[in-house]
Amino acid sequence: MKDVAAAAGVSVGTVSNVLNRPDLVSHATRAKVEATMAELRFVRNETARHLRVGHSRVWAYVMLDGRNPFFTDVAAGMEDTADQADLPLFLCNSATLAAREAAYLRRLEQQQVQGILITPVDPGSPLLDEIARRGTPLVIVDRTPKTDRHCSVAVDDVVGGEIAVRHLLDQGHRRIAFVGGELDIGQVRERREGALRALRAAGLGPDRLVDLTTSQMAVADGGNAGRRLAGLPAATRPSAAFCANDLLALGLLQACASLGLRVPDDLAIVGYDDIEFAAAATVPLTSVRQPRRQLGRTAAELLLQETTDPAHEHRQVTFTPELVVRASTYRGSSPREQ
Repeated sequence: MKDVAAAAGVSVGTVSNVLNRPDLVSHATRAKVEATMAELRFVRNETARHLRVGHSRVWAYVMLDGRNPFFTDVAAGMEDTADQADLPLFLCNSATLAAREAAYLRRLEQQQVQGILITPVDPGSPLLDEIARRGTPLVIVDRTPKTDRHCSVAVDDVVGGEIAVRHLLDQGHRRIAFVGGELDIGQVRERREGALRALRAAGLGPDRLVDLTTSQMAVADGGNAGRRLAGLPAATRPSAAFCANDLLALGLLQACASLGLRVPDDLAIVGYDDIEFAAAATVPLTSVRQPRRQLGRTAAELLLQETTDPAHEHRQVTFTPELVVRASTYRGSSPREQ
């Protein structure tokens, strides 16, 4: 900065203002300083600035599963807000592994990032509280924590599971498969809980929900679940399936095609998230829609408030999902949104 100031014939303070408060500098002076920076190949030393202020101007999002387009859509919403605030957003993928998530959180804290957005494997993890207590703001995304120590943004997954299965019941199905990952993943657990609630409301027992648990929540796992479902005895085989995300549903749809099962006549399928591929599938997929980009934007706005407003108070924001009905469940002539 001293070299730039000397070459441009201005003070070091003026160079600092061009970098940090350009509105305080006249257009002509700013142009002269910027031209000098370009000539000298000056690049701001963010590490030095970081040491001076005690934290970096970097945000990070620890997503649950980088293979799922739902989370990249959420990240795009975060990026909208971060860009407006001139803040970089780094992406980390825990791949639903608690140990990997913890390793990322430790590294981010050591790097003294300005704030963390996270879709946690376990929203009750004590590490989340520890990081916040040590001074790094943290917003929980797509989950609602059990305490008010953090801001959070989520969609009501119990309601999502309920409207999915109620739709299948309305279509006449009375035995429904639930294709989902392990129940220690909160989203899976709550979507299944909503499915059971819909069955109870219809006067049906929990035995009418046939669990097809998968180790992961990817397309291949949905395909494997489809082959398992096709191997069940015809008398007790479900006529419909509710999948905990769209990737599982798309894999199940592919398995049906390879096995000669017609969708929805032999098996009706509902997914969850309404990612872009859902509507573009060979048989367009009925899915529970979440406001993915809005979810990310809102989470980032809460983080921005927490990092800039000393009077900030934690908020828990919950959105309501909606069912988008397409050809994978609807036997009539005009699928619709509900």
